[in-house]
Amino acid sequence: MPAQNTEHRSYSEPDEVREFPHGKVEILKVGGADIGRLTLEPGWKWSTDVKPIAGTDLCEAPHMQYQVSGRIHVVMADGTEFEAGPGDVVSLPQGHDAWVVGDEPVVVVDWYGATDYAR
Repeated sequence: MPAQNTEHRSYSEPDEVREFPHGKVEILKVGGADIGRLTLEPGWKWSTDVKPIAGTDLCEAPHMQYQVSGRIHVVMADGTEFEAGPGDVVSLPQGHDAWVVGDEPVVVVDWYGATDYAR
């Protein structure tokens, strides 16, 4: 069996930071994957703050993420809606809009859709 490498990384030293209105994504490269930590401030809305960067009508990045804090409301292209909060794990296909609900920042760790987010 081939040897496996252990990696230990911290968001205190991300490989990349992408900032956008009302938020940022910090990227760590770990185990051959890009793991993103998104921090979305109150007032953040994808269609207002990231759409101009992405150049698409809806977010086309699928996500697999764990929500650390705050509340986020998601609306899918087919009209499905839900709200996620701390402790939730979300598998989110492409074709959605989302926004922060309330006065607490949303922090999510995204291990699938962060590679090209806000790029």
